[in-house]
Amino acid sequence: MTHDDSTAGAVDGPGGTPSGPSPVRPDPTTAEASVRTPSPEDAVLPPELADAARTLFGDRLDVAAAYAELLATDGVVRGLIGPREAPRVWDRHLLNCAAVAERIPQGATVLDVGSGAGLPGLVLAIARPDLTVTLIEPLSRRTSFLIETVERLGLARTVRVFRGRAEEAVTGANGQAPVTGDVVTARAVAPLDRLSTWCLPLVVPGGRLIALKGASVAEEIAEHADTVTSLGGGTPEIHRCGEGVLDPPTTVVEIVRERVVRPARPKAPKRSRGGRSRRR
Repeated sequence: MTHDDSTAGAVDGPGGTPSGPSPVRPDPTTAEASVRTPSPEDAVLPPELADAARTLFGDRLDVAAAYAELLATDGVVRGLIGPREAPRVWDRHLLNCAAVAERIPQGATVLDVGSGAGLPGLVLAIARPDLTVTLIEPLSRRTSFLIETVERLGLARTVRVFRGRAEEAVTGANGQAPVTGDVVTARAVAPLDRLSTWCLPLVVPGGRLIALKGASVAEEIAEHADTVTSLGGGTPEIHRCGEGVLDPPTTVVEIVRERVVRPARPKAPKRSRGGRSRRR
């Protein structure tokens, strides 16, 4: 159940691709998907994972199963996950993400940045109906899938979709109100310095950023800890989620927003002795 950044819906650019109609780009999975037709059988829960799934989803396991089928069928056809990921949707995606719920306080407001196919935001909303979740995603084809999936799974009361980049979610965009959250999650979005730049402004003071990461997370923290501090974040901490349930457990890095850091104001131009600004 190792997390593989290459399989999740990564967001390109500073906080994601700009909102609005997206240019059509060749999808590397299209040719493969056209050869192999997705089947609902791909989403069947493997027997060896049944205990872990029951532990993590409880009485919401049927909703998780419906989501797994949508990922393995519509998700593949629409290019949100690769066709080779469909048979592994439970261990590499659903269980991997659901384990993170143990790090989220009861009744929290959660923002999922670069949500892609809804990972981990939709999974958390399924596993934890006490949470209020906003899925932040800039790409039109992904937000369309998310909106449809929220409706089909009956999650509209607790889940909303914000189409835009992380920076736009802070200020509001396209007529949407600004959003902030007790917890901001992200999976396979960017290195920790850029991720903190985009996500920490969305976290309420005292709240936390929880990012799903891979085996090299310690090196990433060492490289970017100064940037995190300059953005108002506390010392990044590594946690293993789902120990005793998943093998291996999910690795996350957690950063508390300790203080609000305002953007630096541009310096005023120097004035000449005559009182006029000197142009450079």
